[in-house]
Parts: sequence; structure tokens; C-alpha cells
Amino acid sequence: MAGSSGLTLRPMTSADLPGVLAIERQVQFAPWSEKLFVDGLERGHDCRVAADDGGAVYGFSVVQYILDEAHLLNIAVDPGSQGKGIGRRLLTALTEEAAGKSSSTVFLEVRSGNANAIRMYQMAGFNEIGLRKNYYPAPQGGKEHAVMMALVL
Repeated sequence: MAGSSGLTLRPMTSADLPGVLAIERQVQFAPWSEKLFVDGLERGHDCRVAADDGGAVYGFSVVQYILDEAHLLNIAVDPGSQGKGIGRRLLTALTEEAAGKSSSTVFLEVRSGNANAIRMYQMAGFNEIGLRKNYYPAPQGGKEHAVMMALVL
């Protein structure tokens, strides 16, 4: 895949779950289970995929709306397709959707060691608002901090 321009952002369906889970398992040390994604779909979370015409999934996002807040619960891009603008497209689409739903703020948390993601969020206007110490399980054992970020819309 050359870049994100040949991809369509569309609502996630249960048929997308094998591709979504494959990405999740490649990029996360402690990946979400299939049940978590199914629950998100059933609860009406804003679940999207970046997919090609053949249905192959290259990225996804999951957003939960609570009152006037949007919470980015999960976002990921296939490792072989990272750095091609897919994450930025997903992030832009979800912030535009949140603004369209009159959300005041988009919140997220990210592993403190995920410098590429933190840089992408900062470029999109997110600011660090706090730190959850020892939040994520770490590959080398122990825990990794979660950087809490917010974008005021």
C-alpha cells in the first residue's frame, strides 16, 4: 500500500474483526480481546476502520462518547503501514466527528514510551494533562506510565 489515499474510513463491522485483531495483536503488548471490540460495537461506540476496496484493514479507532466528552479508547495502524498518514486520517476523522457531536473535549491516554504516537497527538493539538503512574503492563516486566492527553474542541 502506497499511502492512506487509497483507503476508505468507514464504520467497523464484525466482518472487520479478524483484521482489527491482527493489527491489535501486532502493536500492543497487552492487546484488547475480541470481546472488547464486540462490546464496543454493540454499545454503539464510534468504531472505524481504514480499509481498502478489498476489505483489508490497515488501521482502526474506537471512541466512546460520555455526555459532552469523547474518549479515544483505542487507535492503531498496521505496523507495515505506519508513517503513511493513516493514523493522522483516523485521528482527524474522530476529532471532526466529536466536534460535530458537540463534544467539548477529546481525551486519550498513551504509553509514555510511545514517542511516535505522542508526537502525532501533539501535532493534532492534544496537550498533556496528567500522568497515570504504573498504568500499563510493560514488556520487560513492571509497569509503564500512561500520559493523559486532551484536545479542547
